[in-house]
Amino acid sequence: MRKLCACLLVLFGPVVLAQNTITLQDCESQFLKNNLFLLASQYNIDASKALTIQSGIWDNPTITAELNAYNPERNQYFDIAKQGQKVFGIEQLIYLGGKKRNEIKLAQTNEKLAELQFNDLLRTLKLQLRKSFFTVYYNTKSLETTDNQLAHIEDLINSYSVQVQKGNIPLRDLVRLQSLYLNFKNERMEVVNDNIEEQANLKLLLNSAENVVPEVTKEDFNKYTKTIPFDLKAFQDDAIANRPDYLIKQKDIEANEINIKWQKSLSIPDITVGANYDQRSGAFNKEANLILGIPLPLWNKNKGNIKYAQTILEQSKVEKQNFDLQLQTEITSAWNKWDESRKNYVVIKPTVNSDFEAVYNGILTNFQKRNISLLEFTDFMESYNQASIQINELKKKVVLSGEELNSTINKDLF
Repeated sequence: MRKLCACLLVLFGPVVLAQNTITLQDCESQFLKNNLFLLASQYNIDASKALTIQSGIWDNPTITAELNAYNPERNQYFDIAKQGQKVFGIEQLIYLGGKKRNEIKLAQTNEKLAELQFNDLLRTLKLQLRKSFFTVYYNTKSLETTDNQLAHIEDLINSYSVQVQKGNIPLRDLVRLQSLYLNFKNERMEVVNDNIEEQANLKLLLNSAENVVPEVTKEDFNKYTKTIPFDLKAFQDDAIANRPDYLIKQKDIEANEINIKWQKSLSIPDITVGANYDQRSGAFNKEANLILGIPLPLWNKNKGNIKYAQTILEQSKVEKQNFDLQLQTEITSAWNKWDESRKNYVVIKPTVNSDFEAVYNGILTNFQKRNISLLEFTDFMESYNQASIQINELKKKVVLSGEELNSTINKDLF
């Protein structure tokens, strides 16, 4: 397989996958339409709605018929005429104790839980989408810088190879350039491998086979660098109101409280109401009777299920208390990470301008004119490449930490 790929590469050159330049807004729009995880989760909501409908349906009435098979007095089979015998009856189970009411409320609560679980999945996948989107963008920017330097170094290596063969330049200078070239190649490979994984995430989230080329404007980035004061109470209030996983904890308690009521109502016996018509076997002919039936609650009072429901309720309350503490920690941690990343970028921001690129072009030109030594040139190239990559990394950290803060509160602060 590897040999085949190598042959194809030689014959046709590198394989270029289809690419699609896209903004974050368009990317999210495609994600909402095509993501298979969301489409599958939507069925859970539809299924819960179906169960809510089913919970409101009563049991069907039961109709019975008793027909004579053989009359020994008249020596006649299936004697069901006027002188024969037949019985007809109908019965309906009537729920007592609010069973149906509690069952419907529980089903409606489970329906709401399914919607909240869908929203929480949406929140999680949206964060993953944005992080992959921005990671690919800034990794691509780093690759563009590295590729530009590699092209210049490769040209120099070709020129130096000719001069070394002529004896005009020592071999050690060529080896130094080749070593610099290999270092850049190795650094580039790490970024490429990271981008391959993030592209795979984007394709999965967008349900697309095309590579995504993100577009991020200066305005898109600058909004993450604005100053936002830390207000834990306000952030926590937003998270409590907006985060689906927090609302799920609250709804779990509500569902467990309703379940206790339902289990207690199940311990109350239901009554069966009915009527029947008996042609000849009763106390008198053509007898019409009213039927009432109710089970005696002697052995099964549903105590086990009631106790179980009460235990689950207490567990859900403890989990809710733990989540309250966890939420404060998550908000504080997310804000600190973003604020530290923002401060680090703001410190170096004045040096990140067009002069940076001008210095690079000036050094390259001066080296080509032999105004600076090879050692000075290679040292600068290494420093320049590291600085360019670090700047992109700082920008990426600012954006990603900002998105984590957005997701933690489930509100777009930027």
